[in-house]
Amino acid sequence: MLLEKPFALNEEDMRYLVNVAKENGSKVMICHVLRYTPFYYSIKERIVKGEIGDIINIQTNEFVSYHHLSTSYVRGKWANSDRCHTSMLLAKCCHDLDLMMWMMSDTEPEKVSSFGSTFQFKAENAPEGAGTICMKDCPLVDTCVYSAKRLYIDHPDRWSFYVWDALEHIDNPTIEDKIDLMKSDSPYARCIYKCDNNVVDHQSVLVRFKSGATGTHNMAGGSSKSRRKIHIVGTKGEIYGTFEDAKFTVLKINPSPHAHNGECDVEVVDLTEENVHSGHGGGDRRLVEDFVRFVRGEEPSLACTSIYDSVAGHLCVYLADRSRENGGRVEEFNG
Repeated sequence: MLLEKPFALNEEDMRYLVNVAKENGSKVMICHVLRYTPFYYSIKERIVKGEIGDIINIQTNEFVSYHHLSTSYVRGKWANSDRCHTSMLLAKCCHDLDLMMWMMSDTEPEKVSSFGSTFQFKAENAPEGAGTICMKDCPLVDTCVYSAKRLYIDHPDRWSFYVWDALEHIDNPTIEDKIDLMKSDSPYARCIYKCDNNVVDHQSVLVRFKSGATGTHNMAGGSSKSRRKIHIVGTKGEIYGTFEDAKFTVLKINPSPHAHNGECDVEVVDLTEENVHSGHGGGDRRLVEDFVRFVRGEEPSLACTSIYDSVAGHLCVYLADRSRENGGRVEEFNG
């Protein structure tokens, strides 16, 4: 069985599914597709080969664009945890926490602390005079960055599978149909500051590993564009890069006068050619191929994520959210 991530919305359900898989000897793999991308897979290979030594610190960052955040996590289906039953961290960043645990698989997470809040999108931040339905009663419809007109009418194809779901009964909805929807009670027509969202729009997570290493993940919503960044510092060097650029840099400590600035050797790894061949930065096809190998009992790849391999990342999310809800209280992993 191949399960989409997250495969459980809370720790109780996670442990139940893991136990059922164990009792039945089931082959269950979790769809952590970013592990399979040339970008992250190549970084993992470098770590396994020991190129940067023992990891001291790992930093991951996810910047969620203003139009993605507003569409999915303020107006959309993952905006309110009472309805969608998931936090922002679980819905958006379970990839990132899984990647951190994967890169750190030589050790185990020990403790976690987290802070975050709904900083921007709340009623007290609404511009003076703002209405409730952007294209119906708001004088700022042509100037507000988050105006439904500017986000959805001026860009009608960008989030079409979310925003226009109410028009699915129409074969080819016109722009007039879409304008009418944006003047109705559609959740996407609402003033961005007057929605019923309760999930955070930024969150920071700090993890301590049993080896003594530390890891941080920072999610910041409302950025100019979407980006995922990673920076890993080891005892022999470091690796850093941006996923969307499909490039990462490897620095290896070298005090030789022939090294770069007499400090280190520098290698830039460009994977842009490999990134264009399938979805999710080249990861989709690789994951499916590996799943077939996994089911057949053949040797899986370095990225293969059985349900057991996925526990640490999921548990990190649950504990981080518990910590955030309790003012950053340190939470301990228990296996």
